[in-house]
Amino acid sequence: MGRYDLRDRIAALDPERDHLEIYQLSSGREFPWDYTRALEFALFRTYCVPSISKLLAATGEFRERPQRRYDDTALLMAEMAAHGYDSARGREALKVVNRAHGRYAISNDDMLYVLSTFIYDPIDWISRYGWRPLHPHELTAAFHYYRAVGHRMGIKEIPETYDQFLAFKDAYEIRHFVFSSTNREIGTYTVDLFAGWFPRFLRPAVRLGVRGMLDERMLTAFGFAPTPRWVGALAAFSLRARARALRFFPPRRESVLAHPKRNHTYPGYPAGYQPSDLGAPPPPADLPAEHLRSSRQVQGNIDMP
Repeated sequence: MGRYDLRDRIAALDPERDHLEIYQLSSGREFPWDYTRALEFALFRTYCVPSISKLLAATGEFRERPQRRYDDTALLMAEMAAHGYDSARGREALKVVNRAHGRYAISNDDMLYVLSTFIYDPIDWISRYGWRPLHPHELTAAFHYYRAVGHRMGIKEIPETYDQFLAFKDAYEIRHFVFSSTNREIGTYTVDLFAGWFPRFLRPAVRLGVRGMLDERMLTAFGFAPTPRWVGALAAFSLRARARALRFFPPRRESVLAHPKRNHTYPGYPAGYQPSDLGAPPPPADLPAEHLRSSRQVQGNIDMP
């Protein structure tokens, strides 16, 4: 198999009808490492929104179990991508996601924004650091894939086109990326989580490197001090050098979806596990009522998709 054969296969597919297959090829075989890193930063980006970070801080999950929250999110999203959102495992994963979200008073716009980051942050990352440019079908397929997932999550008013959703994302960030103490709290827990994946002597450098990858709007919203300019430049240079080297590698023959290497919570996953084994616990008893949905709203979300 040639290095660009999968790209040519993607080009022959219909990006709307075949969006799941295209997304599986792109995220699981062509750019698995890039999608993983980009989705990590996509979730990180959502913590710049005070309404999101305030809820996460109130539950205490990022303080007590940050690795588990990371693993649950990564594995549940990978289940949908690997098997399809309408497969038995995909539907089970969606039910877990809907149950978790359905307990809390999360605005539709916040849900829409998080969904948009899953589309556009990987596209932005790969446009800068991917070993080849994304084919236009990969852009459109990602939009249709997450639009379908969003509908099954009960998210309303999802924009009809790729450009409309991107415009929503940009406008949302302009309005809602402002500093709050909970942004800083959840952002710090997340940086510490990333650093914890490396040997102790490397962790200060990792923390510095992560901050060096953040744009000015994110730094302001988190209240993080900017790093010296050379930190971001060195990170970008390293990622582009990796991309150039990958052009000479043979194509990946098997998908890595649903087998994330940084899963520390569920050893050996997926062997012996079902998506229903994942997910956050019920809200703590002392969670302020402002963060909770009514029991009727909760039941509606649990019943989906």
